[in-house]
Amino acid sequence: YQVAIGIAVCLGFVACNCNQATSNENKSRSSYQIKVTTPPRPAGQTDVLNLTTPKMDTVRVGIIGLGMRGHSAVERYMHVPGAKVTAICDIRPEMVEKAQQVIEKAGHKRVAQYTGDENAWKALCERKDVDLVYIVTDWKHHVPMALYAMEHGKHVAIEVPAALDMEQIWALINMSEKKRLHCMMLENCVYDYFEITTLNMAQQGLLGEVIHGEGSYIHNLDDFWTEYWNNWRLDYNAKNRGDVYPTHGIGPVCQALNIHRGDKMNYLVSFDTHAFRGKEVYKRVMDKEEPNFQNGDLTITMIKTEKGKTIQIQHDVVTPRPYSRMYQLTGTNGFANKYPIEGYCLTKPAMQRAGVNRTGNYEEGEDYMSKTDMVTLINKYRNPLITKYEKRAKEVGGHGGMDYIMDSRLIYCLQHGLPLDIDVYDLAEWCCLAELGSIAMDN
Repeated sequence: YQVAIGIAVCLGFVACNCNQATSNENKSRSSYQIKVTTPPRPAGQTDVLNLTTPKMDTVRVGIIGLGMRGHSAVERYMHVPGAKVTAICDIRPEMVEKAQQVIEKAGHKRVAQYTGDENAWKALCERKDVDLVYIVTDWKHHVPMALYAMEHGKHVAIEVPAALDMEQIWALINMSEKKRLHCMMLENCVYDYFEITTLNMAQQGLLGEVIHGEGSYIHNLDDFWTEYWNNWRLDYNAKNRGDVYPTHGIGPVCQALNIHRGDKMNYLVSFDTHAFRGKEVYKRVMDKEEPNFQNGDLTITMIKTEKGKTIQIQHDVVTPRPYSRMYQLTGTNGFANKYPIEGYCLTKPAMQRAGVNRTGNYEEGEDYMSKTDMVTLINKYRNPLITKYEKRAKEVGGHGGMDYIMDSRLIYCLQHGLPLDIDVYDLAEWCCLAELGSIAMDN
């Protein structure tokens, strides 16, 4: 069970207090850790690692939430092989109507719709012609909707972050295990072209032992704050400390480090700055002061794994930094970096193993390889999912196509009765940084 849950099970994270540590040199290291307990698994309940469910000819999809991400999901699902949207829901009737127009434009009949009431979504979850409930709402509704859907026999796919705290995380794990249903978080960044290609390199051993990974969500949201219904996102940041949006950064890194598939995250330490600009943004958008704005302008979380590897994750949505998810892997034979410079650096033996003959003026193991050599390398380690979906993904779109790859892969696995790429334990590990990091900061 500990291996399955990884960080969610046995994470004790360091609460930094340098003065205390200096004055108590004889105390054991555990004296400076706050340990998170694991609730007992209910009797008769077993894990859902590598869960498979009966095959489906067509996956019938109900979509809840038709705002920014939800509307684009409806557009994509008009093109996803093996999927059929059978019901849609949003509290705003005008958003439902826009989605219906997308469905009609694609040549389909209007589907069942639910709107005008905060609990209208429940009827969608209860429908017999829905196999998968696709949840694209504000964060606070993710878990209640997912639990209700699974209780009524539906698989669920939940936008990021799927859960906001440990109580919600354990609720999703227990319901997924109890009902033997898939509970996937829609972390699209693991399907981006560079990340999925680099994952293939790591899994084939080209980078050697991957010992360190970095990821982030650095995105100045000045142009987007008012697009969130009732300003829910800025309101949440105002009330909550910690890395509230960690999954874009940590998801691809965890896959490369084989988390809960051979290694696990043991402890973390988190820091944050004061909310210098966060308060300014709040005043501008909300037209009122919030002196106790909780979310720091920048948060940094450092994690140590069972096998002695390290991870760094950052979050910053208010300062004028260029967009970055960082995505950096350091291995014993190679290095990969996406932001701000996309490139690879391989040792000479790794270059030979990859079958790449150096062209250009650079030193193996010291400099980024030339663009020509990088193209050769990427073509040699092209992930099969890119081969299968890239052309159509770039036509349909969705963050450059990675959303389409994510959706198509999800539906393919459900159709063929295969385990999903992202399971409920990945969800747990990638989401738990929010609450655990805030506890570390508070201490």
